[in-house]
Amino acid sequence: MNEFLKKRIERKLETLPDERVYQVLDYIEFLESKYAARTPTEPSPFQKLAETVEDTLRAGQVSVSAIKGTMDVMSGAGRIMSGLAAAGKSVVDQVAGGGAKTEPKEEPRKEIEAPPQSDQSA
Repeated sequence: MNEFLKKRIERKLETLPDERVYQVLDYIEFLESKYAARTPTEPSPFQKLAETVEDTLRAGQVSVSAIKGTMDVMSGAGRIMSGLAAAGKSVVDQVAGGGAKTEPKEEPRKEIEAPPQSDQSA
């Protein structure tokens, strides 16, 4: 699918209420089951969990607003988990030597001048 078509579909979906967007999703999944030319890409484990929760709530006929709230919370949790994973990977890369090595900067040494000696020999 080209990028222009994706953006066009996105714009159209944004105008619909969530209840109708779920109907569109159902129709897309129906079309996919009948006409898909290739297998869809596998979602991440967290995405798969979120989709399972969402499908379970929809099957239980939970209100669309409750589903939206739940999915918003899960989306926030997903962003936090992604951030933590990225931070963890960065730390592991640095410890394993994969990160850019930076030498600590040394302060230039200041010469300490000896106090002037007075010539008081008498």
